[in-house]
Amino acid sequence: MNAPAALSEQPDLAKTMHSIIQRIATGPELSKDISQEEARLGMRAVLENAVDPVQAGIFFIALRMKRETYDECKGVLDAIRDTTHQVTAEVDEVVDIADPYDGYNRCLPAAPFLSPLLAELGVPAVCHGLEAVGPKYGVTARHVLRAAGVPVDLTPEQAAARLTDPALGWSYVDQAQFCPALHDLIPLRTKIIKRQVVTTIETQARPISGRKRTHLVTGYVHKPYPPIYAMLARHAGFDSALIVRGVEGGVIPSLRQPGKATRYEAHGEEYEIDFDPATLGIEQSVRAVPLPADLPKSEREGDEVAIAVDIQATAAAAARAGMAALAGEKGASYDALVLGASLILHHLGRAPSLRAAADAVRAALDSGRAAARVR
Repeated sequence: MNAPAALSEQPDLAKTMHSIIQRIATGPELSKDISQEEARLGMRAVLENAVDPVQAGIFFIALRMKRETYDECKGVLDAIRDTTHQVTAEVDEVVDIADPYDGYNRCLPAAPFLSPLLAELGVPAVCHGLEAVGPKYGVTARHVLRAAGVPVDLTPEQAAARLTDPALGWSYVDQAQFCPALHDLIPLRTKIIKRQVVTTIETQARPISGRKRTHLVTGYVHKPYPPIYAMLARHAGFDSALIVRGVEGGVIPSLRQPGKATRYEAHGEEYEIDFDPATLGIEQSVRAVPLPADLPKSEREGDEVAIAVDIQATAAAAARAGMAALAGEKGASYDALVLGASLILHHLGRAPSLRAAADAVRAALDSGRAAARVR
């Protein structure tokens, strides 16, 4: 008896991976690129545990060593999105804030509080992340929001429902909830040590979308990444993207010097923009919210990348600083939120200029109402 057509057409993922590794792991001169579909099947094999962890590790390392092509990145993203639990929120427009999943270790992150601030400004927003991942193993949005009393283990449906609540209008959703198969790879990624293609791509999963439009806001440090992130954002279906050269690769740029961002609108081509915090009325001597001098340190033996800050103490400090800024208290956190939210508002066309956007953001912060959206 012949197998049903649907079953007979299923690819042999182990065999596919064998073929992929033979081609991508043959050294700097002879390694060959694979197609988008092969990259999708290779990543699917990893996510479905259809191959040995050693082969999964070789897949990631070999792609990195030969340098991933755009088609390979798209294929890996396809497999991740195929596995992602995706929900459409009952709002027309959603801003998806994708801060670095590996967190911060040189400053107090203010970006976790952009979402409630944007909600106060009438823009439904969602941020996402996870507990800890390399290479930095820093303070993440999950750490900070949990310290502020925000639920961080909501299902995608629960997170999406918060966007429709007039008293909230924003949410956090964790990778463990929207893509558990990808989250389960963290131990393997830790053993690999170096950055893999997943680090570049996982922030583009788009777990929660708007009914009409969904906009990506993400950050970078190194110059080659904006065109890669723009390509991935278009491939993931984001209607627009704002890609900010931010402190520690985050979505908020330096507070004390001119900055750059890359953006596209309506699925179009990306282009670079320049801005200066001083034109928004920001005069700061620090690049970002500084770490308090009295923070305890932690030991991280064998890790030359991560700075040894105490995660929970730093998260608690960031939560206090962020909540104070949302309540209108002036300082570096306040200015960081002004700068980050102004860039987003202007990108969305909600303000005719960055200065006008900054005025609107300050009015929202000074009202103190955004803080209530966290409590």
